[in-house]
Amino acid sequence: MGAGGTKGKDTAPATKLARQSVEVKGDEYAKMSCHNQDGKLVDHYFDDVRTLHQAFMRGVGLNRNGPCLGWRPGVLAPYEWMTYHEVYTRAYNFGSGVVHKGLQPGTKTSMGIFSQNRPEWAIAEQGCNMFSIVVVPLYDTLGAEAVQHIINQAELRTVVCDVPAKVTKLLSYADGAADNILERIIVIEPITNEETLAQAEELGVEILTFNDVEQMGANNPQTKLPPKPEDLATICYTSGTTGTPKGALLTHSNLIACNSGILHACQRYLSFNKDDVHISYLPLAHMFERQALTLLFSVGAKVGFFTGDIKLLADDMMALKPTFFITVPRLLNRLYDRAWTLVQGSAFKTKMLHKALNAKKELLNKGICRNDTIWDTLIFRRARARTGGNVRFVAVGAAPLSEEVLTFARCLFGCTVLEGYGQTECAAAATTTMIGDYTTGHVGAPIQCTMIKLVDVPEMDYYAKQQKGEVCFKGPNVFQGYLKNPEKTAEALDSDGWLHTGDIGAWLPCGQLRIIDRKKDIFKLAQGEYIAPEKVENVYVRSPLVAQVFVHGVSIKSSLVAIVVPDPDVLPGWAKTNQSIEGDMETLCANKDIKDAIMADLNRMAKEGGLKSFEQVKQIHLHHKLFTTEDDLLTPTFKLKRPQARKYFAKELEEIYALVP
Repeated sequence: MGAGGTKGKDTAPATKLARQSVEVKGDEYAKMSCHNQDGKLVDHYFDDVRTLHQAFMRGVGLNRNGPCLGWRPGVLAPYEWMTYHEVYTRAYNFGSGVVHKGLQPGTKTSMGIFSQNRPEWAIAEQGCNMFSIVVVPLYDTLGAEAVQHIINQAELRTVVCDVPAKVTKLLSYADGAADNILERIIVIEPITNEETLAQAEELGVEILTFNDVEQMGANNPQTKLPPKPEDLATICYTSGTTGTPKGALLTHSNLIACNSGILHACQRYLSFNKDDVHISYLPLAHMFERQALTLLFSVGAKVGFFTGDIKLLADDMMALKPTFFITVPRLLNRLYDRAWTLVQGSAFKTKMLHKALNAKKELLNKGICRNDTIWDTLIFRRARARTGGNVRFVAVGAAPLSEEVLTFARCLFGCTVLEGYGQTECAAAATTTMIGDYTTGHVGAPIQCTMIKLVDVPEMDYYAKQQKGEVCFKGPNVFQGYLKNPEKTAEALDSDGWLHTGDIGAWLPCGQLRIIDRKKDIFKLAQGEYIAPEKVENVYVRSPLVAQVFVHGVSIKSSLVAIVVPDPDVLPGWAKTNQSIEGDMETLCANKDIKDAIMADLNRMAKEGGLKSFEQVKQIHLHHKLFTTEDDLLTPTFKLKRPQARKYFAKELEEIYALVP
């Protein structure tokens, strides 16, 4: 791709854009990519890459003495780099070290990584891969109970931590657990607190530094046991749902198949290579970022890690100058909001931004995306400089992106900006927008490793024959099931191997998939956090002032709102006694002081109920009538009908979202 952006030969031909997915013979309502040859799904891209270990070793072969992993030793310091050969040596030493300490090579052994993104994360993972040890990421938002559950279920006797604070957390979890099995913690930054070391000794948990383990391995090299494609690579636990986290079992072939789908989608138009640079800041505990690193390692590219503070990400990007930018809607939303904030108060600047966007939208409508127009010089170049100025590929996922912000991103970067869709259980991705397709309102077509079909959801009036239904995936990227959880596995995977997502999709005329609804109640906010609305509602209805609550979230928003029905038997008397306000329910619900008081009580309930910040509603509307079966808001068993509630309160929801800062 030339420096000017994406156009002409670098995009898919119009014939492909007009028919991006095709029907699968013999499987009614199933579709696959128009690029699949002879109706066959792909499971690899490079002939010599069938495992994560082979992907990394390919990079070593391509760029042995070239930069691999980069970091900033200080906030204002330039990036420093380790070569591919140096990373290989450290990974081999680390893997040898943990084997020397007693971890048995092979997929029956798992090791936890409880760390922010940094070089040692990748080194530890590659070290595990060399000996077929299964990697199990841990992360803060899981909570103490969930972390302890994962340690026990995945049989994590060894966990790598980045900082002493996380060691303290693990020790406190172990101390409070009746059946703790944790034996060893490997900490990257040394512990200086004697109390922590004493607590570890008391609990029988060995503390080692990362450097110690590497040195042990260097002194006691072990025979590698590289994984086979069918071997388990990782157990990735889902977060943010009600109940206990589920551990998705993903093999090397699952992960490489998904990676090949992305490479097949991109490499025919873009050539990822050793000159590419990636900024790693999205959590490596999730598959989206780990897949990005796998792809980049396989082409010998550079991966630079952010300093650890998302507020300093722009400074990191200006220092690193990435070409490859994997992001989430929340960050692009900030870029969009910042652009409009900067012109606020100036009619001239506002007019210029409008003109610039309209001019570049016209080019997009003609199939041209470039970054060398007069509007780039006048308007967009300065904004692009905050991302380093060299970005030539952007991929966004983890939650839906608004059409307006997606178009803005394409205008801003003037390069390929793809939106993907998938989930942990399909190794991250199942669809992506096709290069050259600058339309919005969809998540693209199936990638070449995945078939997608829609199945009937009669209770929601969605039918596959009408091109609508629950989205299901099938292909070599689909996971093996949930660890030690056959019941949940059977709910997710049917007898024919189709993974049921719980999302409702619709096929568009050109073969792209649009996500239109959610079969299950759980949904994501813009920052990628899962919300279980029923769980949140059950906390809020504990308020004595509240009878019913409908919690609502939009996947292009970062916060929740709610329709709240006050208790008609409680509110009138409470309002008279505590607020000196009288009136019927409609009058009381329209009163701002009443609304503020109920909001304050909901905040109290949220705190008492242990709701996380992203689970707390930021704005409410008081409704004066109880939800009933007669107005079709409740089922006969008095469960809330969410789709009907969204339609019924559409106006009110829009109004209160406008009030959220």
